[in-house]
Order: sequence, then structure tokens, then C-alpha cells
Amino acid sequence: MSVHDELDSVQRCLDDLMRSVSRLEQQLGSGGVDIRRVRADCAHLRESVALLREGAATPGSTRRQELVTISDAPYDSALWTDSDDEGLGARNRHAP
Repeated sequence: MSVHDELDSVQRCLDDLMRSVSRLEQQLGSGGVDIRRVRADCAHLRESVALLREGAATPGSTRRQELVTISDAPYDSALWTDSDDEGLGARNRHAP
């Protein structure tokens, strides 16, 4: 299957899920935190699929992330001159 066919299949499944959640909400009531959470999760899934669909629609959508090279050389110790040691406070100062 193509990407578009797969996305269409996912969209149909999400539509079925939303209908099922609506039926559950009618039976259980909409006041519960749990049903609101499920509804919000379904909405997030819909947004995510829409983003996937947008990315698949643009030609050459295989965007490559830029790699950032991190040097193995030690950091310059001057970077840490005014820093605090976590949990210990600043260097050369006494705790109150």
C-alpha cells in the first residue's frame, strides 16, 4: 500500500474511534475526567495524522534533520567560573 492509502486507513480507524468514544460518552456521561482524557487523546491523534498527511503531500517530504557534531574536546573551564554546583551552592562561599 502507498503512504496515502495507509493514511486513509488510519483516518478511517480514527473516525471509528471517535464515534465509539462519543457513544461511550453518551452512556457514561461527559462529566468524568477519564472520558475527557480519552476524547483529548483522540483529538491529539487526529492532529498528528493531519500533520503526517501534510508532510506526505509535499514532494520530497523526506526532510533530513541537520546533524550537530559535538566535539570530544573538554570544555573551557572559564565557562563554569560563576556557576553554582547543584545542591552545594556557589564555589568559595559558605552556606547560610
